[in-house]
Parts: sequence; C-alpha cells; structure tokens
Amino acid sequence: MNQSTPAPAGDGASAESEVVDLCRDLIRIDTSNYGGNEGPGERAAAEYVAEKLAEVGLEPQIFESSPGRASAVARIEGEDSSRPALLIHGHTDVVPANAADWTHDPFSGEIADGCVWGRGAVDMKDMDAMTLAVVRDRLRSGRRPPRDVVLAFLADEEAGGVYGARHLVDNHPDLFEGVTEAIGEVGGFSFTVNENLRLYLVETAQKGMHWMRLTVDGTAGHGSMTNNDNAITELCEAVGRLGRHKFPVRVTKTVRSFLDELSDALGTELDPEDMEETLAKLGGIAKIIGATLQNTAAPTQLGAGYKVNVIPGQATAHVDGRFLPGHEEEFLADLDRILGPRVRHEDVHADKALETSFDGALVDAMQSSLKAEDPVARAVPYMLSGGTDAKSFDDLGIRCFGFAPLKLPPELDFAGMFHGVDERVPVDGLKFGVRVLDRFLDQC
Repeated sequence: MNQSTPAPAGDGASAESEVVDLCRDLIRIDTSNYGGNEGPGERAAAEYVAEKLAEVGLEPQIFESSPGRASAVARIEGEDSSRPALLIHGHTDVVPANAADWTHDPFSGEIADGCVWGRGAVDMKDMDAMTLAVVRDRLRSGRRPPRDVVLAFLADEEAGGVYGARHLVDNHPDLFEGVTEAIGEVGGFSFTVNENLRLYLVETAQKGMHWMRLTVDGTAGHGSMTNNDNAITELCEAVGRLGRHKFPVRVTKTVRSFLDELSDALGTELDPEDMEETLAKLGGIAKIIGATLQNTAAPTQLGAGYKVNVIPGQATAHVDGRFLPGHEEEFLADLDRILGPRVRHEDVHADKALETSFDGALVDAMQSSLKAEDPVARAVPYMLSGGTDAKSFDDLGIRCFGFAPLKLPPELDFAGMFHGVDERVPVDGLKFGVRVLDRFLDQC
C-alpha cells in the first residue's frame, strides 16, 4: 500500500470541481445492503474507489470478506511517518430504496434544486466523494499530509460491519498499524442558531446496540375456538408495552457538554428532564438529539401465522434497541421487566457504546478548519443515536470522531435524510466539505 510516483495531473480538476461528479458516480453504483453475505454492488464501488486512488499514485488494496462484499484500503505516506497515523473511513453500502416513493430515481445521482439526489447522498457517499476529491487534489499537487493517513472505504456498515470494518479489524489489523485517531461519518454538519452563530456537531459518542428477536411460544389451534394461550396476543401486548415505554433520562458527559453549548447559544438554561420546548427549536436534528437523552427500543418487525383460521404456536418480533454509554445493564434489566417472563429475547446483532472527550490537537484542527471557511462556526460535541464502523476500530485502540463537514441550509431536514425518501445533499455543502477537509489535513 505504499505510495508510488504521482500520476500526471490530467485535466487538473480541483477537489471542488470534481467532488459532485464523484458523489454522483458513487450513487449510481447500487450498493444496497439487504443483509446476508452477498453484495455485488460493493465490489463495483471498491473497484471504482481503487481506480480513482491509483490514478494519483496510491496503491490501494481490495479485500473481499465474501463474494461481492469488498472494501478498499490505501495508505498515504505523510511528511513525518514516525508520527501516529490518522484513519479516514467511510462505507460504500447503502440501505435499500423504493424508486416509486422518490421524486428522483434513488440511483440516478440527479442534480435538482441545488442538491445531488440519491440513496447514500448523506449516508455516506458524500463523505466518500469528499475524501476522494481532497486526496486526489492533494496528491496531484504534491501536497502530503503531516502524518500517514489510512483511507478505508468499507462494505456492510448498514448491517453492522461484519463483512467490512469488523472483517478488516479481525483479519487484517496490520492495515491500521500506527493509527491512533480516526474521522468518519455523521459529524461536522451545521445547525444554524442565527446569522451570527452556526454550531457544527462533531460526534464524540454513540449509543450501543442490541438488535433483538423476541419470541413467544403458545398453543396452536383452530381460529374459531377460544384460546387463552395465543402467542400473537402475548407478543403484541409485550411489544406494545415496549414501544410505548419512556426510558428514564440519563445525561452522559457528551450530552451534558452539548446541552451546555446549546444553552449558551440559545441564551437559556436547559433542563434535560423537560426538553420538549428546546427540541422544537432544533428542527431536523431534534430526532437525533432527543434519542441521546435515554435508552430506546423501537419495534421494527412482526412475524406470525400462515393462515387466517389457524392460531400459530409461535410469534416473533424484532426490536432495534439502543443504550447510552455506561447504561447497558440498566437497559437489559428494563427490557426484561417490560417484556415479562413469557417473552424470550436474543441478539441478532449487538455492539458497544462509545464515548471520548472533546479535546486535543485533532479537535483543534476541526475547530480551526471550520472557522476558516465559516467565520460564525463553533464546533461542539454531540452523541450519535445510531452506530458506525467506529465501534470496530475502537477495538484497535483508535480514538474515533464523526467529522464529515457539511454546511447545510437551515430548512433542510438533515436527520430525515438518513435512510429516508428523497435523500439529498446540497452541492454547496459538498464544496464546503472539501475545503474544510483540505484545511483539516494540513493541520492533522
């Protein structure tokens, strides 16, 4: 993965001039992740990324964990390779999309209303494209980063990373030799308070997960007869209790820091126990922030029966459970109490919560690079309600942040873009992102 002689400048495209086309190209590669061990689109995406990196003199490698489940990795030699290295990671897979629901085809990369539309536009082919654009521009012009930078474009993040980041960490940890810090998705995006202040939320923590299958066994029988041991009835009552349950508010250090910054920005004291009015002021990001005040458990799937006049002997449900850092045991105890003794639960996928402090030279580089491009910018820490590939890299002792900088129009429902219909990213936001990332790499 060593760096070879840089390729000729070619058309001399700058990062800003090519980032949109890179993003559109990536969106047009359908990398929908339906789970399981097949993902043909990810191989095409990895080959595309590898080609773009090879054009500027890098020697990327492609790793397949299973047929089609491919990730691309490359290392840029920095000015001082004795320093600890930085990892920039992104994923190339996306959640599926139903074209009939969209204004523009989700795999067209259409440009409309000042945005690039398509599945992955914010989750996270935008950051993939920004990273490619900045790296290509820097290597064409002979600008090496201060230290080694490892680039990882990964498969399978949307299903927990088993075939992507987890596979590389478990089987190829040497790829990340010397890496101590990382940046990845869902951080660095703006929230406009007023014309004199824009907060940029940098992810320093994320909730842990328990994706679970719930099962209830009952007595099978004829639908026309009375049955006091109906598995569907028992399961539905338990799922209803869980779905309506309000878990207690727990304020972690990251959320406390965010609330303090938000309180200062809004000029008002914030009570975590009474956030309804405050969340209403946060627009689209309220859905993310609100979920970081407590554990959550969202029922997402139900399954039972095969004929209308047959009471089945078993009923199942799936639940997306998320717990705050330091509160996993409390979450599991609450789960048992709410579901009751008849309901068995088992993990389909589980992973830890993460939390780091908002300090150090890398954070300073984020702050100053944002400020240079947006004079009213203020970087603040926040917790992600979901999870990312950072969970895998944390096992290697890598300190992970979410920093994929985007300056967003205040009216855009950014949180609603994730896994939503009509996902899109502003063209100006992409160009802002490459300028910030370029400055960031100068200081990293």
